[in-house]
Amino acid sequence: MAFGHPLFYWLWASWLKQPYENIWLRLLMSGLGLTLLFKAVNQNLTSRRVRILISVTLWIELPLYFSWMYLCNAGGQVWLPSLCVIVLVYYNLTDWRIATFGTLSGALVAWLLFHFSGQPAPGMPEQAYSLDAVLIAFSWSCALLLGLSSANLRRAHLGTTLATMGIMAHELRTPLSTAALIGDAIQLEAQRQPGQAHTAKLEKLGQRLHTLVRHMNHQIDTQIANAKLLQLPRYAEQVSAAVLAREAAESYPYPSKREQECVQVIIHDDFSFCTCATQFSQVLSNLIKNALHSLAAADSSFQAGALRIEVDRIRMQGRIVVADAGKGIDAALLPHIFKPFFSSNRNTGHGLGLAFCQQVVQSAGGSIQVDSAAPAGAAFTIMLPISDC
Repeated sequence: MAFGHPLFYWLWASWLKQPYENIWLRLLMSGLGLTLLFKAVNQNLTSRRVRILISVTLWIELPLYFSWMYLCNAGGQVWLPSLCVIVLVYYNLTDWRIATFGTLSGALVAWLLFHFSGQPAPGMPEQAYSLDAVLIAFSWSCALLLGLSSANLRRAHLGTTLATMGIMAHELRTPLSTAALIGDAIQLEAQRQPGQAHTAKLEKLGQRLHTLVRHMNHQIDTQIANAKLLQLPRYAEQVSAAVLAREAAESYPYPSKREQECVQVIIHDDFSFCTCATQFSQVLSNLIKNALHSLAAADSSFQAGALRIEVDRIRMQGRIVVADAGKGIDAALLPHIFKPFFSSNRNTGHGLGLAFCQQVVQSAGGSIQVDSAAPAGAAFTIMLPISDC
């Protein structure tokens, strides 16, 4: 966009001349392309405003602009194939539903602008328009079918993945249930032998076994929830941010007592918002898990307050902050951490946790961002609309 428009203006205006070219229009399109090169735009793709800006820019640059140029040049050997190619490109760059609306609305707006602007155009036989219409319709229908096929293929792959994970989860929970029963048996045996030297050890062993079972079940629930990030149902429960934060901190299966004691929940000002309580609890659980991993990687002593969950209100919006004093996140990784299958932990990370968190937060009408300067810890900030469902 930024560099192609000036190049093609020279090509069509000076070398292979076309009936209509406009330097100011070309510069405007080039300027729109330049806006997408700014760091504030291309490194903040999680922002709703940025996504809207990109969608509007693509709509102007592709279906609207190329439909306008096609009409002003009466089609021809240059603009008919260009328009057909752009339709395919547009469907490849965005969702098929957005592309379908964009191509139809772009062509309509271009036709209205052309009709009411009085723009002179070279004559074109009626039959030529009919032939062009058939070719454009063929290109558009092919792009639409390809978009639908890709969406169906992704849906089928996701369904197969979820079915496989369901089977694996069932197979894993069976031995875990057995392990829980063994833990109960060990604790029962300890109670039957009071005063024995090994009683305390048996009791502690049973507790550790139960903790391990809870932790493994929690991990299974996490992986299944993360895998469903493209199939999240929409709920409209009114929930309290303070209650969610406290319950998430209390129910998390901490590997050790010192890790549990390092977590502080600070409620400055509670607020309510609309979401699915179960899904949002999973968001906070994911963030707690990441923070504990960061603290462990930084060789933290897990002092009180090393992991903080804060709830308050900022400018008529609710805010939840999960901050840690761990090793932080490398600046080069920050623009990518919310992308599915991207993980900064190459050894154990699956790259779905933060993508799931972003999906749930956005479904509640909010946004999530991270501030970090390695090795000074990280702070995930969730902004949410305060509302009654």
